[in-house]
Amino acid sequence: QAILLPFFGQALASAVAPVAAAMAGKTTSELGADLPDMKKTRKEKGKKIPKVGKAGKAGKVGKVGKATKRPKAPDAEGRKRRKKAVQSYNSYIFKVLQQVHPHCGISKRGMSIMNSFMNDIFDRVATESTRLLRTMSRKTLSGREIQTAVRLLLPGELAKHAVSEGTKAVNKYCENSS
Repeated sequence: QAILLPFFGQALASAVAPVAAAMAGKTTSELGADLPDMKKTRKEKGKKIPKVGKAGKAGKVGKVGKATKRPKAPDAEGRKRRKKAVQSYNSYIFKVLQQVHPHCGISKRGMSIMNSFMNDIFDRVATESTRLLRTMSRKTLSGREIQTAVRLLLPGELAKHAVSEGTKAVNKYCENSS
């Protein structure tokens, strides 16, 4: 998935542009009512842990404050930890949005919905193409299986556009690699 993300992302995102255009008029509550609210989970993360009061003092209640810090590992004192790079289709979705509607933006929640949509489509195409490989008893996944899987999964006109965009992307990749 890591190798195909930029290549597949641009081709699939441009093929899905009509769906994004259809979703443009809807509110986020109509699109992603089933998604968890991120603000609630952030509030729960920063809750303070109450300290236990001293055993000798009766009737006094312990203060509520920050939990004690963990001691640092001896070898990692001078170095900063790097965050893991999270792969997403955000940049590709935004590029396609700018091609379709140059003056439009997208909210964080809308981008999250579109990213989930792209991941879902990627999984469906990968599953269907793997199923085709098993049916034909082959071991190599080629562009032909991907194209057939897209034709099977996407309806009518959307499949035609997706196949043409995918073919164009593969040709462009082959030109640049040689």
